[in-house]
Amino acid sequence: MRWKALLKTIPPGTASLKTVTLRTALICLLVAPVPLLAAGTAAAADPVSLTSGFYSNPDSGPAVWVRTNPSDSRAARIQSAIASQPIARWFANESAGIGPAVSSYVGAADSHDKLPVLVAYDIPGRDACGGESSGGAGSVAAYRTWISTFAAAVGTHPAVVVIEPDALSDFSCLTSAQISDRLAMLSYATQMFQQKAPNTWAYLDAGHTNWVDPATMASRLRSAGVANIRGFSLNVSNFYTTPSSETYGKSINSALGNTSHFVVDTSRNGNGSNGEWCNPAGRKLGVTPRVGGAEDLLLWVKTPGNSDGQCGVAPTVPAGQFSPDLAVRLIDGT
Repeated sequence: MRWKALLKTIPPGTASLKTVTLRTALICLLVAPVPLLAAGTAAAADPVSLTSGFYSNPDSGPAVWVRTNPSDSRAARIQSAIASQPIARWFANESAGIGPAVSSYVGAADSHDKLPVLVAYDIPGRDACGGESSGGAGSVAAYRTWISTFAAAVGTHPAVVVIEPDALSDFSCLTSAQISDRLAMLSYATQMFQQKAPNTWAYLDAGHTNWVDPATMASRLRSAGVANIRGFSLNVSNFYTTPSSETYGKSINSALGNTSHFVVDTSRNGNGSNGEWCNPAGRKLGVTPRVGGAEDLLLWVKTPGNSDGQCGVAPTVPAGQFSPDLAVRLIDGT
């Protein structure tokens, strides 16, 4: 909303060249935004400068749990440490349809002049290796429709979008035909955000530092169309430290031969990784979301307290379900 309000502050009538130039620039931003090109990669108009901080979803799992359990002894701590923080919202097979769901979310954020972080997570064969979050669209055609609708629903709203966590990392669990289809779908996704969401920074997910070697990941990113968008995301739903993720990201960029931007999920990396990925004990909240240093942004992409699956210290909690016990463990680092 800041960009719209700024336009209204410029009075009509006689104006200086500087004022006319500002008015013209803002009209161009509103009507026909043009992506900026830098270092061989595509970059949308800066959504950070178009907003005043990250959007905190009032209906996140932790926020809903706190509202419905106000007398629970854990509620105040969860509210302060997790529920009040800006956490990404994940979108898959939405009951209301992907278009209305995304449009409503980015509209709510824009009405508060805040920057929403969204995750597109509906690619066929999703979580092929882990299996705890399996599913996705039923076909290539269905996915193309879904992701095109997603991007169109974001439209000109400022946003950050992480595209398909793990999709470029779990090739070992796919056939050659499935890999080919997946790369084509991801490339199409990057084109849709480039064309339909000009004020969005979109990032293809590139896994984490201990999964795929940088040169191989760079090749996959290139084939998946990373040059069409802002860059790539790292450590989504994992626990590796920010410095190790930075090193991995820089190595990927070296292999790509450019300076693609990247973001790091810090939601649960406060104690680093112990090598386990599914609800491991002893992990801790990382730094809260902010504009990064070596990275574009440090984000909470994974919702702290949401289960990774029926495993680890939460053997009865399904993937994606919020657990106050898991949340408190992350607050305490136990």
